[in-house]
Amino acid sequence: MKKLVQKAKPYLLCSSYEYGTPAYVESVSLRHDILRAPLNLEFTLEQLSEEWKDIHFGCFDEKDNLLACLILSPQENQEIKMRQVAVRADLQGKGVGKVLVDASEQLSLDLGFEKMILHARETAIPFYEKLNYKKVGKRFKEVGIPHFKMEKMLAE
Repeated sequence: MKKLVQKAKPYLLCSSYEYGTPAYVESVSLRHDILRAPLNLEFTLEQLSEEWKDIHFGCFDEKDNLLACLILSPQENQEIKMRQVAVRADLQGKGVGKVLVDASEQLSLDLGFEKMILHARETAIPFYEKLNYKKVGKRFKEVGIPHFKMEKMLAE
């Protein structure tokens, strides 16, 4: 069952959804198309089977179609890691990603987390910097492409 977290713009509803549900299956497809296929990568069954313990979160339109999604993975020390952020290709640059991240930050804060961390692809750095994330450390490679660790205190 979806939990309403934020309604923004008349057509966006951001909510969490459970592992294994139709929304989850749709999110795996979206994440594959946006994040994996361009790098000629596939999800493994092992990778997907580990996602049961994560918080799955997305933005949906009024017809309940998934427009964007991400995964939140609780860490130690009141930190939560945002990963696998994907926005449908035709909606990129139109504010959907910002709404998704803002709503996921509020959910994380409501759950008692104080800091959001993430590994951003080098091309996504400007997006996260506009949302007040800061680079931490040096560039590194993940899934074969450059990334930076970024973080943001949620209670600021």
